[in-house]
Amino acid sequence: MQTKKLKTLDPSQSHLWIIGGGIAGMAAAAFAIRDAQVPAQNIHILEELDVSGGSMDGGHNPLNPNHAWVTRGGRMLTDETYLCTWDLFSSIPSLEDPNISVREECREFNEKIKTHAQARLIDANHVIAEAEKLGLSTLNRAQMLRLLALKEDRIGSRRIDEFFDDAFFQSNFWRMWRTTFAFQKWHSAAELRRYFLRFIQELPRIHTLAGVKRTKYNQYDSMIYPLQRWLVEQGVDVRFGTYVTDADFVEDDQSKERKASKLYLNLPEGTEQIVLSEHDLALFTLGSITADSRYGGQHDVPALIRDRQDHGWRLWETLAQKAPDFGRPMTFNGNIDEHKWKSFTLTLHDDVLLKRIIEYTGNEPGTGALMTWFESGWHLSIVVPAQPHFADLPEGKFTLWGYGFEIDHIGDYIKKPMSEATGQEIVIELIQQLGFDDILDHVLAHSDISTVMMPYASALFACRKAGDRPLLIPENAANFAFLGQFVELEDDVVFTVEYSVRGAMLAIYQLLGVNREVPEIYNGLLDPKVGLKALETVFH
Repeated sequence: MQTKKLKTLDPSQSHLWIIGGGIAGMAAAAFAIRDAQVPAQNIHILEELDVSGGSMDGGHNPLNPNHAWVTRGGRMLTDETYLCTWDLFSSIPSLEDPNISVREECREFNEKIKTHAQARLIDANHVIAEAEKLGLSTLNRAQMLRLLALKEDRIGSRRIDEFFDDAFFQSNFWRMWRTTFAFQKWHSAAELRRYFLRFIQELPRIHTLAGVKRTKYNQYDSMIYPLQRWLVEQGVDVRFGTYVTDADFVEDDQSKERKASKLYLNLPEGTEQIVLSEHDLALFTLGSITADSRYGGQHDVPALIRDRQDHGWRLWETLAQKAPDFGRPMTFNGNIDEHKWKSFTLTLHDDVLLKRIIEYTGNEPGTGALMTWFESGWHLSIVVPAQPHFADLPEGKFTLWGYGFEIDHIGDYIKKPMSEATGQEIVIELIQQLGFDDILDHVLAHSDISTVMMPYASALFACRKAGDRPLLIPENAANFAFLGQFVELEDDVVFTVEYSVRGAMLAIYQLLGVNREVPEIYNGLLDPKVGLKALETVFH
């Protein structure tokens, strides 16, 4: 796709100030070096935490670093939808072999480990359901087609459950779609429509998730660390423990051109003000779905933080007061109880549980994708990834990841909400949902669990209207852009690495006049074979 070129700045003289060291900011830095020829030493990434990657984490539980590993979440990638992501990582050497790219490593890995879930849905009696039977009624199909036919401005800020009847939410289709992509029925109908369009090619294989591609390890080890290493090797200035509290903007009275003119920084040793010169750029990451995350372990419960102690949201709240088109953060962070998640990573110190799961499902680690107990009180799901899932995991140890979708509901075996359950209580609930009561004591004695409470995990799915998310590059902005999951990108879907990377690519290409096309957004409906296959699946 052709990008709109703005007034071109001189890349050789530009300093890029990138606020936020998540994947969006890191991708912007990489595109600036690779495609805009900005000198790497002129690129400055400012990150509040002591580690890069934002929500794409993976490592040791800070509460139990010697025995427990943890990721807050995981990413399922696809070949068709993640075109900007693959474009970026085709240029980044992989973690363990500098002679192949991250993209090549991922392709080779997925040629060996192919996803084909055989236990996608499990009922209350531990019976694997026939997930290929979607259970959609004629009315449900009509409701889906109606949503697809509507323009986004007609949908507005309406919820998903305003478009479907109760039967739809009891269908196998919804049970799989919601847990694959993390939708609740009170989320944005406009975003669900975008997902239907962006992932229509996955519809015929939603019960096996055969279109899913994975990284060799977790996404920090396989994507973030190699990208950070490459950026640092190029000479990028990465400053940890540093965050921006405010920014000044100026507007030309005649042209109405707007520029960021000054950044206000908080550093470990004090404060600093950065005055932006004629050719400098400022790229602001807005919001964070993992801000105020808190960790737990075996015998404690992670706290739910409600007063925005991290600065991922505070900067956007400050900037939003400066111009009406800088977005409305309260739309997304104003209802924690609708968007909070609790996830867990179970570190196994032997293979007893792993062997039982393999025997039960017929899936080797890495091939089964999601398993969901669709009738469980907490609506539990787990993933058993290919092992090891962490690059530094010792031989003989294994991990699995899971989350609850109804964490304020009472468990079936642990009679309390998941939000109030300790790590060991979550293990007990999981093992009994599996029906593996005979090895419960063994698993408890030979595992360590890490839990994470995330107040804003699905905030990006909040019902929204035009203007709630600012444009990537606001009107008349000459030297600044907004990045991340809370900016407006036409037709693309949030809660994906692709959204952050595409936004970064567009921002760099437009602000610095890069003469290279951004990959088009994949639209399966334009391929008759894909469209027909999807229709056959829905109407089967």
